[in-house]
Amino acid sequence: MLKIIVRFLLILIGIILLVSLVFAGLYIYMDKTNGKIESSGIQRRYLLYVPETYDPAKATPLVISIHGFAEWPAHQMQLSHWNQLADEYGFIVVYPSGTKFPKRWIASGLGLEQKDYLQDVQFINDLIDHLEDEYHIDPRRIYANGLSNGGGMSFLLSCELANRIAAIGSVSGAYVLTWEECMPSRPVPMIAFHGTADQVVPYLGGSSHSFDVPFPAIPDWINIKANHNGCLTQKNILMASPEIEGISYSDCEENADVIFYTIHGGGHSWPGGEPLPEWIVGQTSQAINATNLMWQFFLDHPMPVH
Repeated sequence: MLKIIVRFLLILIGIILLVSLVFAGLYIYMDKTNGKIESSGIQRRYLLYVPETYDPAKATPLVISIHGFAEWPAHQMQLSHWNQLADEYGFIVVYPSGTKFPKRWIASGLGLEQKDYLQDVQFINDLIDHLEDEYHIDPRRIYANGLSNGGGMSFLLSCELANRIAAIGSVSGAYVLTWEECMPSRPVPMIAFHGTADQVVPYLGGSSHSFDVPFPAIPDWINIKANHNGCLTQKNILMASPEIEGISYSDCEENADVIFYTIHGGGHSWPGGEPLPEWIVGQTSQAINATNLMWQFFLDHPMPVH
């Protein structure tokens, strides 16, 4: 009997190891990148998309699109559809890769020394330098955006690299950086999207079933962001679908407008993009296209000329 139990356990362990190897292999296969640089003494990777229409004689916008926690560059590319817009409008897109496993971004200084806290910021700064060496990047039109942890990272970049990032976009952003830690050299425009049924980063704030983190109430956080940008006017945006509610904050310092779209019933996903499994993230709304609206917002908000 003991031999049978031992044999069963060995078979079970073998199956578990085999499944783990298969999943590891699939992850390596899916986590495709095509570029690498050294930053802070560490090799960092990225996925770059340059449209066929790229003309080295023309200054070209750069869009930095940042994946969420436990995601990866190729998946961010797939779900956001930035490459399609890059083909249409002629800009370059780069999808940087986070660190550790699962992949993540250090988007706050909680419990970390400053050198570790700013490591990812330095990577993005070095990545911009690298791409400017390789391509004719327009320094006034460099934009960052991301999903979840990537949205929080985009916000951190607006605090630390306001001299390089013209505007940011965020979907289901995990804003764990405190306002005391955000001291940008200039107010940075922002466009954001968040679903009311987001169970990962709750719309009304507080911890979630995924993370024991005191997330802020998103509408309140956006209002504070608009105040930090010195916005004087708040207006509702007329939307074609009752599923979507939009608010614009304008008459801001240095044209640093803030736009916020609430997706009623929306989950922790990219509106208008590739749907993620509903049992994990909830509904992916197709009533609004976050990528298209971000790009239009970015077009209207280049780096100010001083």
